[in-house]
Amino acid sequence: MFGKIFVINNRNKEEGERPFWISFADLMSALMVLFLMAMSVALLAVTKDVSETDRLKAQREHEIDQLLIKIEKAAEAYPGISIDRNRNVIDFGDRAHFETGSSQLSPEKAQYLSRFVSEVLLVARDELGQKWVKRIVAEGFADQRGDYLLNLNLSLQRSQRVLCVLLAPTAAQQHVLSPAEQEQVRDLFLVGGYSFNSAKASLEASRRIELRLEFYGADEIHPERGSIQRGNFGTCRI
Repeated sequence: MFGKIFVINNRNKEEGERPFWISFADLMSALMVLFLMAMSVALLAVTKDVSETDRLKAQREHEIDQLLIKIEKAAEAYPGISIDRNRNVIDFGDRAHFETGSSQLSPEKAQYLSRFVSEVLLVARDELGQKWVKRIVAEGFADQRGDYLLNLNLSLQRSQRVLCVLLAPTAAQQHVLSPAEQEQVRDLFLVGGYSFNSAKASLEASRRIELRLEFYGADEIHPERGSIQRGNFGTCRI
């Protein structure tokens, strides 16, 4: 009888020593590399966006500062008027003080106000002005005497007086804004009363008006001017 012949197959042993599939550790390493690459790309994109936002913000601040410098230079020819660049406010000082309990401006003060606002509107019409000037708020103030609601109403009337002066008909005063300037006033100006919440050192200095400039944000869209009726401003009723 022939004996049984056994053939030893070493294939399984060789496959165990040299496996075809990569190990679990190698797989995790590859996934980690892919994750780090994806994170690097994402961080780069975010950093680029932040840098662009910072650049636009810095450009906006610089160009608004240039606008305020232009208004400051115009104010050099108008003694008593100052520009507070920290608050974006035009302070008319004693050139626009009111008598106690009154919202009337003398003809001389009305002329001074009208002439200087023409300078401000000129700046608002240039390239940077059209880009950044959003609105101009006429703010009226009262001193500490009297009750709150009385002074609040008086403050509002004083801010309204600014619009009455700027939109006055030709016969009312010597210097009158052009029709184009008056339309610009209607598009840009708002009024607001502030009572005695921002008192000055003296009672006289507290009875005043200021113009506060408001500017568009870096990514703010300019709204369309409505199809409002042009001309026909009416008459002042205060």
